Amino acid sequence: MPDTEHVDSVDSTIIDLLVQDGRRSVTEIAEQVSLSPSAVKRRIDRLERIGVIAGYTVVLDHGKLGSSFEAFVELRFSGDVKVEMITMAATSVTEVLEVFTVAGDPDALVRVRVSGVQHLRDVIDRLRRSGPVIGTKTLMVLGAWRRDGRA
Repeated sequence: MPDTEHVDSVDSTIIDLLVQDGRRSVTEIAEQVSLSPSAVKRRIDRLERIGVIAGYTVVLDHGKLGSSFEAFVELRFSGDVKVEMITMAATSVTEVLEVFTVAGDPDALVRVRVSGVQHLRDVIDRLRRSGPVIGTKTLMVLGAWRRDGRA
């Protein structure tokens, strides 16, 4: 029986609290779950050790960094291009955040972050030149919702 099956309701609450704020103190979490800070620390260490908590990250305000626009670009490739080629072609463009290779049409869905429309046009041009791309379709993100509360 894998250790992940031993994640109980207290562990789940600890995880939820850390998802909301990864910098939340062990003492604050302990108050929320009615355990001692040392017991919470042991639980967090175990969740990290068994891979349930895979890491911590920083949430950036991309608008303040000058890249507040996101778009999804559908990529269609010629012939029977291998998935590795699709991924390699798309990830060669630095503005690419994620590449989803999908079954059906299109071959890939690429999420990009740019500073504006001209920057998006440049990124699309580079994606078109990155491999045997035969077509693109771009969807500009107007708003976003995430289950974890981050936008």
